[in-house]
Amino acid sequence: GVDAGQHTLTARVADLRGRELAVGRRPLEGTVGEGEQGQRAAAQERTRAVRELLDEVIAQAGDRRSRRLLTVVGVPAPVDAAGRSPRGDQGYWPAMNPGFVDALEGRVLVENDANLAVLAEHALADPAAGTATDHLATLLMGERFGAGLIVDGRLLRGAGGGAGEMRFLDGVLEDSRGADGIAALARRWALEALAAGESSPALSAIPAAQLTAIDVFSAAQAGDPLARDILSRLGERLARIAAILSSLLGVETVVVAGAIAEAIGPVLDHSRTALPHIATPPYPELRASALGSDVVVRGAIELALARLRGDPLDLLATDV
Repeated sequence: GVDAGQHTLTARVADLRGRELAVGRRPLEGTVGEGEQGQRAAAQERTRAVRELLDEVIAQAGDRRSRRLLTVVGVPAPVDAAGRSPRGDQGYWPAMNPGFVDALEGRVLVENDANLAVLAEHALADPAAGTATDHLATLLMGERFGAGLIVDGRLLRGAGGGAGEMRFLDGVLEDSRGADGIAALARRWALEALAAGESSPALSAIPAAQLTAIDVFSAAQAGDPLARDILSRLGERLARIAAILSSLLGVETVVVAGAIAEAIGPVLDHSRTALPHIATPPYPELRASALGSDVVVRGAIELALARLRGDPLDLLATDV
């Protein structure tokens, strides 16, 4: 399983029982370049880096008698049933998924990262803890914002894999960057407020290029008025998004996932308070993922195991 994020790659190797054999991570330098040449260079670099990381973790797994049955790769782009991403988003989507389904060794599935996140949350939920549901939305809310959707126990894909793309928020929220994630919003709103002359000794002491959402959350916890206002705004935006998903699709649980999930608690508190003022019952349950930054790669492993269980002869068959 591979989480091929924009800036970080993570890979895990598991055996047929789902037991982890090896894990590896590496940063991915650079950004999506300008024009076709820059995008082509970024795509080649991503492909090379994913191949190298896969070779590294498979070598860590150690057993040379084993063979790679299936590789599942999660990418931050819509993905159709054939594992390909459309040209769009100013070249970002094809740069994030540069034909992995053909470029990697062996059998390969490529899937949207938010879809893998919701598959992980669905598969690994604990019925005894009351977290299991067949009507679930998982929101990846770092720099960008995407949703994985399970309704009636089935993953929603849509034409071209477009279900869960949240660009409609630009219009609904009357914000040209409405689909920015929590990390991007917290930083943007803080910098905009400081540039407008609002006071925050805690946040203004941090260089603009180094300011993060975690800094905003920490300042809010310490009582900083500007940071607390940003947390309130983030909570209201998340509540509106959850209300839309609940009303439109009937999801009963909305999980915020990704690296930001560990610090999202105060934002969720604001969201729960805001929901009754902007929506009607029943309100969706809002909670943070417990899978941390590994939620996408865990989902990739779960999808691989599900494919194996669904058609073992297809994956286990040999030419011998």
